This record gives sequence, structure tokens and C-alpha cells, in this order.
Amino acid sequence: MTNVTEHPTHLSYLTNRAALPMIAEVAIGFAVLATKWSVRSRSRRQLSRLTQQQLRDIGLQREDAMREGTLPFWRP
Repeated sequence: MTNVTEHPTHLSYLTNRAALPMIAEVAIGFAVLATKWSVRSRSRRQLSRLTQQQLRDIGLQREDAMREGTLPFWRP
């Protein structure tokens, strides 16, 4: 694993920069939400495809995996 240390000038840049325009903040918020939904959907789809052995390895029952796998992407 790479150890990344933050230089003090990096932090000061982030704290002293001008605020983004409102439309940019909305666009970033939408992109974050769409990414979260995509990851959640893909994870649930993959969870429903796991074998019994794989489910046992992660401590889940088939019923729990199927219930989670059928949830819509927008539900946490």
C-alpha cells in the first residue's frame, strides 16, 4: 500500500479556494449520487450470483442475499 502524506500547502489550497458555482455543486452532487446508485446496483447484482460457499464465507444466508439483491438501487 502506498503511504500518501499531505503537504500543508495542499490543505491550505483546499480550505482557501473559492466556492464552486451553484450549478457545478449540483452537477457534482448528481454525479456522486449516480455513481453511488451504479455501485449499489452492481454490488446487489453480484451478491445475488454468489455461490452458497461464497455466501458462507462472508457470513450471509441465501435468503438475506436474495432479499438484498432484489432491493432497488435507490434504497440504501
